[in-house]
Amino acid sequence: MLKELQRREAEGKPIKVGLIGAGSMGAGIAWQVHRTPGIEIVFIGDIDIAAAHSGAEISGYTARQIEDPSAEPEPIGHNEIFITDEPLALLRGDNKLAIDVLVESSNTVGPAARYCFAAIERGIHVVLMNAEVDLALGPLMHRAAEERGVIVTSDAGDQHGVLKRMIDEIRIWGFDIVQAGNIKGFLNRYATAGSLREEAAKRNLSLIQCCAYTDGTKLAIEMACLGNSAGLIPSVRGMEGPEAESVHEAIGKFDFDSYAGQGRLDYLLGAEPGGGVYVIGHSDELVQAEYMRYYKMGDGPYYLFYRPYHLCHVETPSAIASVVLRGEAIMTPDAGRLSDVYAFAKRDLTAGTVIDHGIGGDEFYGLIETCRVAEAEGLVPIALLEADGVLKSRMSGFLAQDAPLTFDLIELPDSYLREKFAEQEELLGRGKR
Repeated sequence: MLKELQRREAEGKPIKVGLIGAGSMGAGIAWQVHRTPGIEIVFIGDIDIAAAHSGAEISGYTARQIEDPSAEPEPIGHNEIFITDEPLALLRGDNKLAIDVLVESSNTVGPAARYCFAAIERGIHVVLMNAEVDLALGPLMHRAAEERGVIVTSDAGDQHGVLKRMIDEIRIWGFDIVQAGNIKGFLNRYATAGSLREEAAKRNLSLIQCCAYTDGTKLAIEMACLGNSAGLIPSVRGMEGPEAESVHEAIGKFDFDSYAGQGRLDYLLGAEPGGGVYVIGHSDELVQAEYMRYYKMGDGPYYLFYRPYHLCHVETPSAIASVVLRGEAIMTPDAGRLSDVYAFAKRDLTAGTVIDHGIGGDEFYGLIETCRVAEAEGLVPIALLEADGVLKSRMSGFLAQDAPLTFDLIELPDSYLREKFAEQEELLGRGKR
């Protein structure tokens, strides 16, 4: 891909990218793309125009605000990019902007869905640095993309994208996938945004983002995305997540023989090297075992493969290039909607409680569960609790701490997100929620 990108750079025909979301990760993507040959940012969109301006400036661009998103803007000069606080209007407008790929990095769900479907309708590929909308509406977006002849893909640098690339390679090597795992440093299911102000500021994260990372919801969402692509499921609700000092302990921490041939999703808590991802592969071939011992991979039949890092924004250009140059996605929900992430109470909740945020909020944490089990119990996917503008969910009954939220205890607004989720349920042959 590098040679093709360099050729495009030399010929002045770069891949043109629109970016939505100018937070810490969005700004990082803009910075990285600006330093990748053969790819250029056309616009940065964020409802906070100051954030869009800052993201452009940090990345080394000169920002020019688009006053009328529906009109064709004047040509930009060298090292200039457009910024807008009306990204949806820009995507829907007849503005002649030639965009090959939209990178969605807003960490929203309902608004992000609007952006993605608008891009698809316009014939633009979509790269999702947004696992939340990826999990909530992935199958529906991919169906729409197929109909328009474009690609929607998970990003290459988040844990689930890295794991999927590892899994594909390990399967090529002839190993069966026993488990795909994340390495999580710290977990507090009851974390609240208010308790994380210092930590969020230190890591340059929003309070909601930091809370979703700390309470484990983000981890669960990413692993559910992976499972729905690679055909893996959790072995227990929420995954086991044993503590470990090193990733090399993974083979001894789980009962792989009990998996009965079904690949699983899980994580290690506190294990060195302190980050990254791992995959457990299986081979009982005697010839392979001899070679693996020679490579110092152990005696088998279970083998640990791990990557001690994932680089998020650094790897996003690889996803952009993959869809344009190869016509290939990094990850799509090919296995169907096997698992989702469901809401569990962080504290006792009473009727009338208004939910400002499901993911990363003060009321709920998310646990991964198979859709088959969760739907039989009437559990609520946590993404459906995300506010859509002024439209917010409200508790209609009492829910005890750590209990799962069921549909009979919540009033969900008639939002765009819920409408699209219902459309997806119909597509998948499931009941309306």
